[in-house]
Amino acid sequence: MSQHTPVEETGFGKKASGPVEWLDNRLGLASMAKKNIRKVFPDHWSFLLGEIALYSFIVLLLTGTFLTLWFQPSMAEVNYQGAYAPLRGVEMSQAFASTLDISFEVRGGLLIRQIHHWAAALFIAAMIAHMLRVFFTGAYRKPREINWLIGIGLMTLGLIEGFAGYSLPDDLLSGTGLRFVDGMIRSIPIVGSYVEFFLFGGEFPGDIIIPRLYMAHILLIPALLLGLIGAHMLLLVYHKHTQWPGPGRTEENVVGFPVLPVYAAKAGGFFFVVFGFTALMGAFFQINPIWSYGPYNPSEVTAGSQPDWYMGFVEGAIRIMPNWESTIFGWTFSWNIAIPGLGLMGLLFTALGAWPFVEKWITGDDRDHHLLQRPRNAPVRTAFGVAGMTCYAMFWIAGGNDIIATQFHLSINTITWFCRFAVFIAPVIAFIITKRICLGLQHKDKESLLHGYETGIIERSPDGGYVERHAPLPSNRQYALTTHDRLPVLEDPRTEDINGIPNPSSRKEKLLARARQFYFGDVVDKPTVNEVEEAHHHLGDHTGHEITAGGDEFQGVSEAGIPKTH
Repeated sequence: MSQHTPVEETGFGKKASGPVEWLDNRLGLASMAKKNIRKVFPDHWSFLLGEIALYSFIVLLLTGTFLTLWFQPSMAEVNYQGAYAPLRGVEMSQAFASTLDISFEVRGGLLIRQIHHWAAALFIAAMIAHMLRVFFTGAYRKPREINWLIGIGLMTLGLIEGFAGYSLPDDLLSGTGLRFVDGMIRSIPIVGSYVEFFLFGGEFPGDIIIPRLYMAHILLIPALLLGLIGAHMLLLVYHKHTQWPGPGRTEENVVGFPVLPVYAAKAGGFFFVVFGFTALMGAFFQINPIWSYGPYNPSEVTAGSQPDWYMGFVEGAIRIMPNWESTIFGWTFSWNIAIPGLGLMGLLFTALGAWPFVEKWITGDDRDHHLLQRPRNAPVRTAFGVAGMTCYAMFWIAGGNDIIATQFHLSINTITWFCRFAVFIAPVIAFIITKRICLGLQHKDKESLLHGYETGIIERSPDGGYVERHAPLPSNRQYALTTHDRLPVLEDPRTEDINGIPNPSSRKEKLLARARQFYFGDVVDKPTVNEVEEAHHHLGDHTGHEITAGGDEFQGVSEAGIPKTH
């Protein structure tokens, strides 16, 4: 018996390690896991925005799987005889009837429907907030331009996916939105009507658009989203995560927590927080009550109908666009729909995709960047971002001009005309104000570095005057304020060489010089080592003792702007 026991233990060990060893020999899982489970991720609340988008997408997959078990993606007409009494006997599509059945007859169906809808809104909101964080902090700079483009693709697909799911119940509100999109498709010059007939299988609404949207919503677009999310995460791991400037943080390292056990535990807990939050919203806040709208009928329209918030800017642009149409060679061009509808979205995504490369051309900066920029240190970029947000808000207001008019007893024509001017004027005002705020904050940072902070200690001088004692900022604060690049030297463009021969690239150089002057012209540079040491020596003379900051004797900043301490 004693001789048999070791044999059993050895055999059990071989059985337990057999499948793992077999996979490791063929896939290299152990070496891959050893490398990645200790991957370090920085810790900052702003990085959670991307995680919210990821976790809400997982919630969408889980709840969407549940809903597909009962939803019938058919536009065939049926006579409703279900649980919702006010609509009994009404002719409707199977899609609408099955959505009513999910809401009133499937146990937990309404809760899952509302969680799904809230998670969709949260998914797009988190993506937009995440992209704004990336934009304002310069996280899209080299080597992350491709990841920025992937993010734009994810946002575009998210908008399409949200609209497709919004249209599936075939209710009067979503049908009105689908009619809106039909008008935009028709406005495509020359080929618009052909594209409409191809998508709808004939004249609107046809009888195949809901099945087609359903397949795109549950199969095609989610597959593309999963692929892009996977690529996005792989590039994130490959390039390593960006981090905010601070002591010990450089372009060559990452300061944070490893994936296992710290980050994985925090990420898992945060997933359940997001899931719980969407579940609470689905339980207590009603969204998309399709039984109040009724089934879609092309001859009817819902009064005060509004799209989901993320598509409101397109509708607002179309509402305030003047009625521009022209007929050329028998073709009617509806510029009042094509320009604000198709042109606006094309302009938005083109500008977002081109921005990293335009900024790189202006700055001439081709280095890798892993430290984030404070928005105040890139005032022109920050001002452009706020101007874009302001323009978006003006379109958003225009998209609800009828609701605003009825709720606040205003003239809808007045609101429309206000928005027509505001979409051009308000962004300019926002740009100017934001840039001035950023420059003011830069001046404040430089003043704090040179003259320290107010200690609250009042001293009386021999001549009877009173002065407040100042002390240098703590070293970690000085590091954060000075860890950014110095401004480049702006040079005049060369119109000719030393021999007086005209420079063939002079126009391009003039354009680049103007762009750089616009981008860097008013920016406040950080103080030099001599300026800081002289200012702190002056502080020491006034206080009568050695100036210290946070327990470390301050020795100035290096040429790279990094404080030196003992």
